[in-house]
Amino acid sequence: MNLTIDAGGTNLRAEIWHDDICVAKKDAKSAKIGLYAWIETLLGEFKDVKNVGISFAGQVQNGIIVSAPNILIDEHDIKKVVEAKYGVTLKIDNDLNCAVLAEAKEFGVQNICALYVGTGIGLGAIEKGTLIRGFKNVATEIGHIPYKKAPFLCGCGRNNCLELYASGSGIAKWMEHKKLLCDASLQELERTGEREIVDMFHEALLSAIGTTLTLFNPQVLVLGGGIVDANQYLESLILKNIKNYTLSNSLENVTICKSKIKNAPIKGALLLKDYND
Repeated sequence: MNLTIDAGGTNLRAEIWHDDICVAKKDAKSAKIGLYAWIETLLGEFKDVKNVGISFAGQVQNGIIVSAPNILIDEHDIKKVVEAKYGVTLKIDNDLNCAVLAEAKEFGVQNICALYVGTGIGLGAIEKGTLIRGFKNVATEIGHIPYKKAPFLCGCGRNNCLELYASGSGIAKWMEHKKLLCDASLQELERTGEREIVDMFHEALLSAIGTTLTLFNPQVLVLGGGIVDANQYLESLILKNIKNYTLSNSLENVTICKSKIKNAPIKGALLLKDYND
C-alpha cells in the first residue's frame, strides 16, 4: 500500500492507495497537528503501507524540511526518522515539483512547467523528463524573484517579491494597506471599483508567465491553483496578452492551458516512489 500526503498551508490531506485504487482518504488542519504526528497516526491505522510520498508547501532538501511558514513541523529530518521507525520508504518534495510530475504524466511530455496561483505563486519545471532543482532544491521559486517594491513585506522578509503582486496573500496585503473591507477576490475588487489591485495582479501574473516561458522554454505550460480555478477569464487574458511578455520564438508551438487534474500535488506525491533524478 502507498500513503500519499498533500501538506498545505491550511490543510493536510492523505490518500491510501492499494495498487491503482484509492481505498481511503483522511484530512486534518495544518496548524493543529504536527506533520510527523499525523504520519504516525496514519501509519498506525494503515499498517500495510510500504511507501510514503509527501507533497509539501515549503522548502525541502534531501528528505529534510528546511522551511514551512504555515505548517506545524514537529520533525524536520522527517525521511530519516519515519523510515527508521516504521520500515517504510518515504519521499518528500515541494508541492509544485509534485504537481509538475503529475502534469507531465497527464500530458505525456518531457518539457513542461506548472505555474500555480493560490495563497502564493509557485512553479515546477521539468526538462527532458527531469525536475529542475538547483543546488538546494529552490531553483524555481518564481514568487520570490525581484519584481517591484511594495509598502509591506513578503513572508520571506523582502519587499520586492513578485508574490506580493500575483498571489492571494499579495492581494490581501494590498487590501489591508488600502484599508479595504470587501472580500479578497478579484471579482469583488472589480465590482467595487478597486481596479488598481486587479491590474497589478494581471501585470505581475503575465510577467511571471513570460519569465517562465523565456527561462525554461517548455512545450507545455499548465496553470493551476485556487485563484486560477476561481477566475475562468484569466486563461483567455493570458493567451491574448502573453506575446507582449516573452520572446516570440518562446511561444512557438507551446501549449498554455489550465490544469485538468484535481489536486495535482497529491497525485504527484504518489509518483515520487518511482521517480529518481
